[in-house]
Amino acid sequence: MWLGMSEGLTPLVWSTVAQYGAITSSFEAACTTLMGWGINLSLKRIERLTYKFGQIGINLRQSKILNRQLGNLAEGNILKGQRVVIAVDGGRSRIRIDKKGRKNSKTKRHGFIGKWVEPKLFTIYVVDEQGKKINNSEIPITNDGTYEGYKALLEILEADLVDLGISQAKQVLLIGDGAEWIWIHIPPLLARLGCPVETYQLFDFYHVTENLKAFADAAFDEEVQSKEWFIKARKTLKKGNAKSLISQMDELIAVATGERCKIMVVKRNYILDAYRKGRLNYDKAINKKLPIGSGAIESLIRQVVNLRIKGNSKFWLKENAEIMLHLRCQSIAGSWDNFCSSIFNSFIKPQAA
Repeated sequence: MWLGMSEGLTPLVWSTVAQYGAITSSFEAACTTLMGWGINLSLKRIERLTYKFGQIGINLRQSKILNRQLGNLAEGNILKGQRVVIAVDGGRSRIRIDKKGRKNSKTKRHGFIGKWVEPKLFTIYVVDEQGKKINNSEIPITNDGTYEGYKALLEILEADLVDLGISQAKQVLLIGDGAEWIWIHIPPLLARLGCPVETYQLFDFYHVTENLKAFADAAFDEEVQSKEWFIKARKTLKKGNAKSLISQMDELIAVATGERCKIMVVKRNYILDAYRKGRLNYDKAINKKLPIGSGAIESLIRQVVNLRIKGNSKFWLKENAEIMLHLRCQSIAGSWDNFCSSIFNSFIKPQAA
């Protein structure tokens, strides 16, 4: 066990099996890829080894959360003097829920339903003075997520931020869509962790412009007029003139009627709420060379959830989906080697539970 060979494989082989089991499109694809490396294992064994490896990672994550709750988690200094971006969003996939009652007389199994659920994810990364993302061994990207709801995500996020040393950051930007849970819970968390004075909040620019586009389509009969107004509205927003834009929207609402008017009011209210809470300051973010869009988290959701976990014919057990989510987050962050080291080191120095 100390040598990481309790599964009858060397640590390198086991971690390689787990990585390909997670990053490929299916366990069948992993089996084919591994055979090319000379690793000839059955499909079932690849699946079992991947889930066991991932469960150890989940256990270590839970141990870190517990240490944070007990006040035993030491603050790191990776983010000292850095410009930090925290992006948060949710994906969509189906979880398998067994039906209650007797087993089917023919299949001898319980039936199940596929329930659409929202895994919640975050990414923490650093940008340089020119706004370019940094990802190296000294300042790695941190990705993670969970199927256990926003409270569990907040616990994971808090532990990671303390471990990275968020209180020592130079600037912090929180960016997300209009989901209420993000803005109700994360800003107070950042304040409690001692984030710097230069901590900003932004609604993702592209989510906001989607609402502007819907407003424009409802406001104008002609597509040309709608497109022209939308382009000008985007420029107005980027220049930090949200108040002027809202006034224009109010003027158009005043002459609108029926269902169109209802759509326009809803979209205007989305913009108005973000403006009142100071989350449309794109001009300041652009001047400071900070991102205004959540492309990083959107890309993460696509790579982690959509390309493996989400699918019309895919129904996951919740615990397996959680493991796969965690494993893929580590691989995409480029921190797989460190992740594996923490797992194999835990065999020698078990962390206190």
